[in-house]
Amino acid sequence: MPNNGKVKPGYKRTLDLKHGCVEMVHGNGGRSMAQLIQQMFVAAFDNEFLRLMNDQACFPVFGGRMVMSTDSHVVTPLFFPGGDIGSLSIHGTINDIVMSGAKPCYLAASFILEEGFPLADLKRIVDSMAQATKAARVPIVTGDTKVVEKNSGDGVFITTTGIGMVPEGIYISCENARPGDKILVSGTLGDHGIAIMAWRENLSFQTNIESDTAPLHDLVAKMISTTSNIHVLRDPTRGGVASALNEIAQQSSVGMMLYENKLPILEQVQAACEFLGFDPLYIANEGKLIAICAAEDAENLLNAMQAHPLGNNAAIIGEVIEDTHCFVQMQTRFGGKRVVDWLNGEQLPRIC
Repeated sequence: MPNNGKVKPGYKRTLDLKHGCVEMVHGNGGRSMAQLIQQMFVAAFDNEFLRLMNDQACFPVFGGRMVMSTDSHVVTPLFFPGGDIGSLSIHGTINDIVMSGAKPCYLAASFILEEGFPLADLKRIVDSMAQATKAARVPIVTGDTKVVEKNSGDGVFITTTGIGMVPEGIYISCENARPGDKILVSGTLGDHGIAIMAWRENLSFQTNIESDTAPLHDLVAKMISTTSNIHVLRDPTRGGVASALNEIAQQSSVGMMLYENKLPILEQVQAACEFLGFDPLYIANEGKLIAICAAEDAENLLNAMQAHPLGNNAAIIGEVIEDTHCFVQMQTRFGGKRVVDWLNGEQLPRIC
C-alpha cells in the first residue's frame, strides 16, 4: 500500500473508526476483511514487505546466527498507565529476541478480535504498535487476523513473532552463569505488574506508578559494545526476578546470592507490594533485564548501563555461587538469609 494512505481500488468503503465495531464479516475472508486489513493494519504498519500482501514475507538476512521468538499477549486492562497491549506486544517480543545478544530485524503480528470490539479502541492499539515499531526500527512484515464470536475472547489478543541475528562471537545463554559472576539488573523492579494491579483495583498512591514497558535492544547493543564477556541476559517478565534467577540457576547448575539492600525498588512500588501482600521480586517487568557477567567486567558494564536512559537505575544485586542444590538465596537487610524460591501460584494474572 502506498505511503499516501489511500485505500486500494475495491476497498472504497471506509471504516467507521468513531462508532464502528468488529463484526464477524471482518474475519470471513471477503471484502469486509480486506477492508479492515487495508485500512487498519496495512495503513498503520506500511512497509515494502507488508505492502505486497502475500501470505508470507520474503526478506534479506545478514551474517551471524538467526534467532526467533513468539509471544501471545492477553493483558487486562488493554490500556494501562505507561502503555497498552499494543506497545507491550512489540516490546515483549523484541526483548525476547535481544536477550540472546541479537539485533532484532523483523516482526509478525497476529490478532484475534472479538465481535463487538470498538474499532476506535482497535485503532488506538494498532497506532500504538506502529509507533513502537517505528521507534524501535523493527518493522511488522506479515500477520494474520481472526474474528471470534462475542464473549469468546477478551476484546483483542495479540501474538507477535520476531526474528533477529546474533553477531559472530556473541554467545549469551542461560546455561552460561559461573560461580563468581556478578548479577546486575537494569533498573527498578516490579513497576509493570504493580501499575497493572493498581489500575485494576483503582488504587491511588502519592506518585503514579507506570509500566516500564520498553524495547531493550539499544541498551543491549551498548552493553555488548562495552564487553563481549556477558554470560547471561534475561528479561524478568512473568514471575519476576525471582523466577528468572531460579531458571538460570537450574540451567547453569549454580546457586545465587542476592543482597536485599542492593535491590532497586521504587518506594511507591514497595509500599503497594506491602499493602497488597506481594513480594516485588516476583512481580513482572516489561522493560528491564538481568545481566550476569564475569566479576572483572561488572563495574564497566554497570557504568555503561547507567549511561543509557533505560539503565540509569541499574545496580549490581548479587553474585553467582557454587551450590549443588541450585538455590537462589538473599541476604536480608538484617544480616539473615532466606531462600528466594520459585513463584508458587499466581500473584498477578493477565499482566502481559
